[in-house]
Amino acid sequence: MSDFTHINQDGSAHMVDISDKTVTTRTATACGFVTMQANTLQLIIEGKHKKGDVFAIARIAGIQAAKKCADLIPLCHPLALTKISVDLKPEPKQSRVRIDTLCKLDGKTGVEMEALTAVSVTALTLYDICKAVDKTMTIEGIAIIDKRGGKSDWSKPEVS
Repeated sequence: MSDFTHINQDGSAHMVDISDKTVTTRTATACGFVTMQANTLQLIIEGKHKKGDVFAIARIAGIQAAKKCADLIPLCHPLALTKISVDLKPEPKQSRVRIDTLCKLDGKTGVEMEALTAVSVTALTLYDICKAVDKTMTIEGIAIIDKRGGKSDWSKPEVS
């Protein structure tokens, strides 16, 4: 009926059966941006935000989110991730923070959703912590930029 893997022949949503898939090392890298006023970014960089180390809090939130992805996205398989990294890089010229995440495991299904969830929750946490200071922030450009393992490898041209 559909090319979507999460829709069966009857048109009903279902979790894909991965029991016959081969275990391979699988990685996914995602990125996203939180754009803000220059003074908000400077407050974060200088460690002067009254709520503490903004990047440390957001990084932990992103790591937790990747581990909880199957609880948030209904048809995702629960995965035993072996690596999660969340990197936050201030980009003062663009008045934004770039978020890069990497998720990895040896398994039968990919980790793209976990990497995207990590970026999303990291960005939402940055927003939450800083919203009292800057109501103009935007979250933008969340995307997978690299996927390895399984049937295919894929890379998006550099995101800037």
